[in-house]
Amino acid sequence: MKLKTIIAALGLTLLMASCNSSKNALPYFTDLKGQTSGQLPVMDYLPPIEPEDELLIMVTSPNPEATAVYNIPFSNPALRSTVVSPTTPRQQVYVVNSKGDINFPVLGEIHVAGKNVEQVAEDLTARIRRDVADANVSVILSNFTVNVAGEVAKPSKINVYSNRYTILDALAEAGDLTPYGERTNVLVIREENGERKFGRIDLTSSEALSSPYYYLRQNDYIYVEPNKVRQSNAAYDTNNAYKLQVTSTVVSAASVIASLIIALTVK
Repeated sequence: MKLKTIIAALGLTLLMASCNSSKNALPYFTDLKGQTSGQLPVMDYLPPIEPEDELLIMVTSPNPEATAVYNIPFSNPALRSTVVSPTTPRQQVYVVNSKGDINFPVLGEIHVAGKNVEQVAEDLTARIRRDVADANVSVILSNFTVNVAGEVAKPSKINVYSNRYTILDALAEAGDLTPYGERTNVLVIREENGERKFGRIDLTSSEALSSPYYYLRQNDYIYVEPNKVRQSNAAYDTNNAYKLQVTSTVVSAASVIASLIIALTVK
């Protein structure tokens, strides 16, 4: 009885330690634990426009007829039909060419690369108000997509309908990290100025909020690598599968040899 009691106590201790270890590994921003309030950094979240981006541009005013000429799609290979959001009908968007320009009605070529959507809207508004005093312009980046892969509940390509989108938004939409996701080393791959770059984010630290990869850009790829537990389990499963395959092969070979021996002995 004493031996059984000791074994049970050891098992319970190990189970509690395992639970505590898993619990400590799962939360985000553990350095804020115990703090009830504070101030965190705020960064510029608007992604810069790049060649091949697609911009939905709408010009409005109290008198729609006054701005109608700016909203008429014309024969232009740089115009493409796209779905902006699930609740918005198909619209014409302007595709930024390799020089970073769009060809806009009446105004002609406008350079937009390197600017964000708010800056483009301000520029177009100022130009159009020379003719229509109360005109307003809205610009939406309509090809904003990110990919989330690895140890998340729902790996997927996400269509973004907001200019302000963070890695936390993407992970939430992907169903969050699984318990086997490595929270201290989330990889973000980004194409910027014709180059492919990457950064890593530690989601257990509030310093992640200051990372240049915290606010996502169009075509960012997020990869959550498996933690050591997942890797160990995978290695264990692979090893067991290999052993099972070898054992099965040996048994099959032994069966064939035994059958041959029996056949020769009978003869």
